[in-house]
Amino acid sequence: MKTIGNIIWILVCGVWLALGWILAGFLWSITIIGLPIGMQCFKMARLSFAPFGKEVLYGTGAMSFLVNVLWLIFGGLELALASALFGVLLCLTMIGIPFGKQCFKLAQLSLMPFGASVINSGQLRTLAVRR
Repeated sequence: MKTIGNIIWILVCGVWLALGWILAGFLWSITIIGLPIGMQCFKMARLSFAPFGKEVLYGTGAMSFLVNVLWLIFGGLELALASALFGVLLCLTMIGIPFGKQCFKLAQLSLMPFGASVINSGQLRTLAVRR
């Protein structure tokens, strides 16, 4: 099911959201200081192409918090609003609700991508069993 979901996702809105992440990644990568932030943007673009079957785990830390604040000021808010807008539009139909939920997952990630890690859903079950 996740393969079909990802194919439909790419056709519906995945390309546009991923292009936003790629553009942000290129803009951040212009300077050496912004290069780590740009690399994170490229990772999030990869998630935007295929979000079904993946989960996001949010971490903590002072450095992640500081970078997330900078990110929110200089690009994160726009990507979060775009993802939320796509999510609202997709949730207008019954068929679009699973895709809208993915948009909301990406919107939350757009607000605080640093310190977060993306894992496959199968790995999440393995981590839960280990604890």
